[in-house]
Amino acid sequence: MRVGRHRLGDVAAAAGVAATLSGAPSTAHAVATGRSPLAAARAAGELLGRPGLVRGLVAHVAVSSWWTLAIAVALPRRHPRVWGGLFGLAIAVLDLGIARRRFPAIAGLPAGAQVADHIAFGVLAADVLTRAGSRPT
Repeated sequence: MRVGRHRLGDVAAAAGVAATLSGAPSTAHAVATGRSPLAAARAAGELLGRPGLVRGLVAHVAVSSWWTLAIAVALPRRHPRVWGGLFGLAIAVLDLGIARRRFPAIAGLPAGAQVADHIAFGVLAADVLTRAGSRPT
C-alpha cells in the first residue's frame, strides 16, 4: 500500500522516528531551565481528557501519525528536508494555535521550544521518507 509515492511501511517508520526524536529541542530546553523533561508529553494527554504521561504518549502517536501521512502526501522531490521544516513550522502554527487556546497544560509550555520540536518533526519525517524513497522497491 502506498501513501503518495511512499510505501505505508516507510511512512510508519518516518512517523516513529520523527515522533521519537523531534522532542529533543523541548527536552533540552526543559533540562536547561530546570523544568521536567516529560512536561510536554504529559501536557499532550490533555488532548485526550486530562494531562498524563500515558494519555500524552497515545495522543502524540496519533497526532504524529496523522501529520506524517500529510507530509508523505505533500512532500516534493526537490529540497524535501527544507520542505519538511516548512511543513513542521506550518503544523506548529496550526497545532499550537488551536491547542494553546483550548488546553491550559499545552499553553503553559514554552512556545519557542514547541515550535522547534515541530520543525524538527517535519525535517525528520522528510529525511526518513527521502532516504526510504532512495531504496529499491
